[in-house]
Amino acid sequence: MSALLVAGGVYRERCVWPDWRRTFGSAGRAASAVASLVDSVEVLTPAPPEVAAEYEAEARLDGVKVRLAPAAPGLLFDYVHGLSIPTISPAPAALPPPGVFDAAAPVVLRFGMLEASARVRAEMCVYDPQSAFAPEAFAANGSRVARLAVVGNRGEVSALGGDPDPVSAAGSMLASGTEVIVVKAGSAGASVVTASGVGTVPARLTENVWPVGSGDVFAAAFTVAWAVDGLSPEEAADFASYAVADYVESMSLPISPALRSERPPRQPVTAKGGKVYLAGPFFSMGQRWLVDEARRGLRELGMQVFSPLHDIGRGAAHEVAPADLEALQGCGSVLALLDGLDSGTLFEVGYARAIGLPVYGLAQVTSEEDLKMVTGSGCRVFTDFVTCLHHCAWGA
Repeated sequence: MSALLVAGGVYRERCVWPDWRRTFGSAGRAASAVASLVDSVEVLTPAPPEVAAEYEAEARLDGVKVRLAPAAPGLLFDYVHGLSIPTISPAPAALPPPGVFDAAAPVVLRFGMLEASARVRAEMCVYDPQSAFAPEAFAANGSRVARLAVVGNRGEVSALGGDPDPVSAAGSMLASGTEVIVVKAGSAGASVVTASGVGTVPARLTENVWPVGSGDVFAAAFTVAWAVDGLSPEEAADFASYAVADYVESMSLPISPALRSERPPRQPVTAKGGKVYLAGPFFSMGQRWLVDEARRGLRELGMQVFSPLHDIGRGAAHEVAPADLEALQGCGSVLALLDGLDSGTLFEVGYARAIGLPVYGLAQVTSEEDLKMVTGSGCRVFTDFVTCLHHCAWGA
């Protein structure tokens, strides 16, 4: 009988756009993701009993068991949108020093936590450190396993391996006994580092993009494929890439068992790079905030961003307009914030289409009728902020 123990946090989560209110956290989401793929899944979490009960009420339907470690403070993650930096309550600085609890099973998926630390004894373990700033080394709390894989983003792997280049850092981790290191890089896919060399796995194109928890689903799918099904690390990472694509597109779990034998035709994607012109009004606090968020998100997705607000600023019409249009001609695409139908933004959209630039527009409260010329001229218009940014970065 196949079995998996998931050790990590179960937290309350809220998002404004799109509306999302769930009790998941890394461990809860991972367990729910793979409940359809293994015979027995158990979550071991230091969540307070009332938080664990909220998760268990839903997880029970998938056959997930919940076991409580010594309780730590319950956490709430608040997002404005899927790429926003969450507000964590209580603040991490206010948390007491994390306690250590034991997690023993043949196969374990361990997540790093703010409020606690799981000490693992296992034959095979996948460790996702879950910390961009100070990831805990796997063995620092006394964890011991026969075979270890680490799944982390570039910053986490660089920190753990002591090298700014994550692939070089992964090489140092191999020398210290880690068998597999998977370096996640968002739209750039993932690098799979083993003693045999470095392989790459692409991200997959989706119509919708819901990124919250996508890394949890990747780690869970990789764990089952590598430690339970016996796939090679690169094959396991490819399976995880498809599983994540299904999740971010549908916002639903668990992973379909059919994915093991049949992969849907999903185009590989990567951030196309280049420069994008960020068109949008910035005359109120809300407008300015949205411009700032779009700029930050695009840059995180690998794009250079020209923002009239940040790169030219305010000024007289005869100075600002020619400078904006000159910059527009030097960009490869446009992301337009269309709500409010600002005249300057619409002019920039029309100018961009006239010179053949692709335009990706965000319009959450504007009617189709008011956008007739925008959509009719070939612009792609989205209602979801994060999806719009990703498709712009992908050039999809």
